[in-house]
Amino acid sequence: MLKIRPNTPDDAEEIWAILEPVFRSGETYMIARGISREDAMRFWCDPGQETFVAEDGASVLGTYFLRANWAGGGAHVANCGYITAPAAQGRGIARAMLNHSLQRARERGFRAMQFNCVISTNTRAVRTWEENGFAVVGRSPEAFHHPTLGYVDALVMHRRL
Repeated sequence: MLKIRPNTPDDAEEIWAILEPVFRSGETYMIARGISREDAMRFWCDPGQETFVAEDGASVLGTYFLRANWAGGGAHVANCGYITAPAAQGRGIARAMLNHSLQRARERGFRAMQFNCVISTNTRAVRTWEENGFAVVGRSPEAFHHPTLGYVDALVMHRRL
């Protein structure tokens, strides 16, 4: 049974174990591939945002953060980042975290959710977001340097809540 809950300091090692291979691969996040553990954890678990983990009772299978996309006049739009543990991919973890984040964003009074940089070659994510009501509202040509595919587009995806 999957449970999604706020992270605690005790989750740090499991969160890092999920973040590290994704950040090191350099294929889906605009994060320096050599980012330090400390900087990665500070980015993912920033005190100005909520960070959650998805667990099956025995281990953490995924994690996401929720925050305002912008400050001031744009603070009504939420932004999230999601990562599923490599061994748990294809089991609906990202979809469950997305559904949880949409509900949590509504509870916090956000009116929309926007992903500023979905790498176009991350077809699983693009498909999941589109199947859940997100639309591509912008494209930045060749904005991301993929380590094996070269320069690829970055998408802006949006959904009203």
